[in-house]
Amino acid sequence: MTEEEIKNLDKEVKKLKRIASEWASQMHDLVEDRLPAGYLEIPGIAQSTFDACEAWAKANAKLAAIQKG
Repeated sequence: MTEEEIKNLDKEVKKLKRIASEWASQMHDLVEDRLPAGYLEIPGIAQSTFDACEAWAKANAKLAAIQKG
């Protein structure tokens, strides 16, 4: 992988982390402000948060493997 590709992957990891954090924030807001009335929102927000975190984890693991060796 070229240096440029590694830099791009690093940017992607940062972007995915930001997105995951935004979803986590939405989950927090749901818990703090809208439950129990907003309970129907739980599955959608939880799945989106999980998907965003999983995307970040995969990209982060790929970056770590490249940087390691």
